[in-house]
Amino acid sequence: MPTLAQNRHARHDYAILETLEAGIALTGPEVKSAKSGRITLQGSYVRVDRAGQAWLIGCHIAPYPPAGNLRQDPLRERRLLLRRPQLKSLVGTLKQPGLTFLPLSVYTKGSLIKLELAVARGKREYDKRATIKKREVEREIRSRMRRAVR
Repeated sequence: MPTLAQNRHARHDYAILETLEAGIALTGPEVKSAKSGRITLQGSYVRVDRAGQAWLIGCHIAPYPPAGNLRQDPLRERRLLLRRPQLKSLVGTLKQPGLTFLPLSVYTKGSLIKLELAVARGKREYDKRATIKKREVEREIRSRMRRAVR
């Protein structure tokens, strides 16, 4: 499962509560471009419309040059492929205040392109500082353990 793109800011700016996997509806040139790593998730999010469909918004997939005149908008909305029960449970979860639905990574699974999605809550500035401090302490502990083993 090679990872094609990651949304690194999502894990820093949000507390991840739940993750799930979804397919993504792409055109042929978009698939080729995504598999060559020309996809960016930064600033993207997921919206569920009134018809009960999930849409990926703000994801940039660069045009595939060999496709010629089949150019499409690189920022167009793309439909996510989720089962109806999954979608209904997500809609119920997202009605809670402060929760959002965003993509974490894009990867291949066999010949398919999958999207890892998360239900997340935004972190406050002090939460971010606490996370950074915790990471630095763990790094310091690991380095001291390595020195003690030598």
